[in-house]
Amino acid sequence: MSEPTPEELERAARKGAGRKFFANPWIFVRGVPSMEFLPPEGPSEIAFAGRSNVGKSSLINALTGTKGLARTSNTPGRTQELNFFVQEGEFEDGIPPLALVDMPGYGFAKAPKEAVDKWQQLIFSYLQGRTTLKRVFVLIDSRHGIKKNDEAVLDLLDKAAVSYQIVLTKGDKIKAPALVKLEADTLLRIKKRPAAFPELVSTSSEKSAGIDDLKAAIMYSAGLA
Repeated sequence: MSEPTPEELERAARKGAGRKFFANPWIFVRGVPSMEFLPPEGPSEIAFAGRSNVGKSSLINALTGTKGLARTSNTPGRTQELNFFVQEGEFEDGIPPLALVDMPGYGFAKAPKEAVDKWQQLIFSYLQGRTTLKRVFVLIDSRHGIKKNDEAVLDLLDKAAVSYQIVLTKGDKIKAPALVKLEADTLLRIKKRPAAFPELVSTSSEKSAGIDDLKAAIMYSAGLA
């Protein structure tokens, strides 16, 4: 058996650090319906964006190991606010090291157009004006790949120079060869996008696949590992 490479050792160390970090208890802080209700800037923030029903809430629950922390629903567009989650405990200066932000789903929300427009404006204002935001993880359903409304969000992130990384969700819902092809196609599509991180993470919240890899990616992007 060959010795692990330095890159493999570093990847394993990040995954171990991620598992340890995310094992701490997490709590819901607040829901933010508009920009004036944003909490003060403090901890590094990692946001999750994606089309309605892509599985954001399920992924956050899987990351934190806390069932029901983020609300899940079969009704697209249920999440109508920016929902903030932090670790529970005592921290230096009273500031936790990281906040997770569940953003309103975009796309085919079953709601009046005025409400949808309001949610979209909230998303865009947050992305463009939050200095503590370290990276946006853009969730893409493995069964569908990048759609037109996903492209619009990637365009905005590129324009705003906000770092983002693609996360494929529901990887257990397609066959392994199809997932491998989707990964290659997705990386090719984002190759020339200036704000896109050149790696992606494939996940399944239901099977816990890729969750440790995502924890490691979050730790790295937030400067915690």
